[in-house]
Amino acid sequence: MIIVQIKDNETVDRALKRFKKKFERTGVLKELRRRTFFQKPSITKRKLKQKAVYKLATYGTENE
Repeated sequence: MIIVQIKDNETVDRALKRFKKKFERTGVLKELRRRTFFQKPSITKRKLKQKAVYKLATYGTENE
């Protein structure tokens, strides 16, 4: 549970901004979006491998 205590002379907008920042850091929304549909573990691994190959092809040739 996220608790944001309003300080003296602090506007509600500022407190809401702090709440949103804390909420974003927890990763709840990201996890919720990830869980909206089931994805087989093999597909997840395949996507991670494809992403790694892409990154290597794009950024890996810089050092050579």
